[in-house]
Amino acid sequence: MINAERYKSKRIIVVGLARSGQACANLLCELGALVRVTDLQDNETIRAAGVQLRSRGVEVELGGHSSDFVKGCDLMVISPGVMPNAQPVLWAQDQNIPVISEIEFAFGICPADVIAVTGSSGKTTVTTLIGKMIEAGGQRAFTCGNIGVPFCAQVARMRKGDYVSLEVSSFQLERTVNFKPKIALILNFARNHLDRHKDMEEYLNAKKRIFRNQDGDDYLILNADVPVLKEAAAEAKSRVIYFRAGDGLNPNQAAVASVGSVLGIDKDVVMKVFRDFKCIEHRMEFVAEVNKVKFINDSKATLADSTIWALENINSPVILIAGGRHKGVDYSLIGPSARGKVKELIVIGEAKENIINDLKGALKIDEASSLQEAVQKAFSRASPGDCVLLSPMCSSFDMFSSYEERGRAFKESVRKLAASV
Repeated sequence: MINAERYKSKRIIVVGLARSGQACANLLCELGALVRVTDLQDNETIRAAGVQLRSRGVEVELGGHSSDFVKGCDLMVISPGVMPNAQPVLWAQDQNIPVISEIEFAFGICPADVIAVTGSSGKTTVTTLIGKMIEAGGQRAFTCGNIGVPFCAQVARMRKGDYVSLEVSSFQLERTVNFKPKIALILNFARNHLDRHKDMEEYLNAKKRIFRNQDGDDYLILNADVPVLKEAAAEAKSRVIYFRAGDGLNPNQAAVASVGSVLGIDKDVVMKVFRDFKCIEHRMEFVAEVNKVKFINDSKATLADSTIWALENINSPVILIAGGRHKGVDYSLIGPSARGKVKELIVIGEAKENIINDLKGALKIDEASSLQEAVQKAFSRASPGDCVLLSPMCSSFDMFSSYEERGRAFKESVRKLAASV
């Protein structure tokens, strides 16, 4: 690690005790910081994390925030789920305490070259493929970030000459200061996260922070088919490269191939990585076939665009399960792809009414009170040869702690169904 000494004996508070917060707090302990953590929640998982951190001398506050806990700190590091107007952030601002994101902290001590990937959809697939491609080309790569493995959990293992394939969300980019990836990718841009950002302009500005600090020695890779991204290129000081689908490559593969070209990785190596690549868990993941009905887990699809991609890559009639917490998505966008393919839509979660209003008259729609009930209803409406697809178009936080938990719940419901028929 580099610059690690700057944190020794500093009083640092971490807000949010999910995966990235835990990893950040543990790393700060290793660097000799005086660490505090605070979380609004108080549940079994959070308490277990608190016990582990207390054993390292960390001060832990659960079930709420207090101003005294923030007072006197030198730095605040916030997890992605912490809102910009969260009370601890406001207290820190009042006390002139700098507030940064977990990726900003990890970047500041990272000796490796960072390849950062953002966009409204496709981030996890592209981030994973870039890591695999670099390894296939003979270099060490760490795949982390919003993909599920925190940057802070990996950075201590990194050396100069390594690469980091880093998935970053708009939430993580909001509180960056010096974040400067060697290669930055913006895959696409679609209506999303309007429960967090006040409008699309604010959402786009958060995304553009990925290249804000780049210079002429860095690269910015953009989707040539997204006009708003081509316009954003005028603000970049880095070398801009455009990608688009074609020559047998889908947009995600084209983006990865562009990175391979910058890094000088042989095209045959890149193509072999594409051929060998298996699906990511919770992204178009085949779960089971029950009485000739296939079940596909696409829990990672939290946008209409992601569900459109799923529908266009399934060659059978579909019973679609969707819903969760509304993020300002326009669900009517799936209409053209769903028409003639989706036999029925079963909606769940807080966004039920939003989805019904957007797709009323376009699709046959039913409701379910739980994911398990939705799976049972979908199976009862399906015919042999059909596909039951969980592709929610929503975040998971109304019913589950993450899209991973939602995907696992779907798979468990399918397993119980299979055992009962």
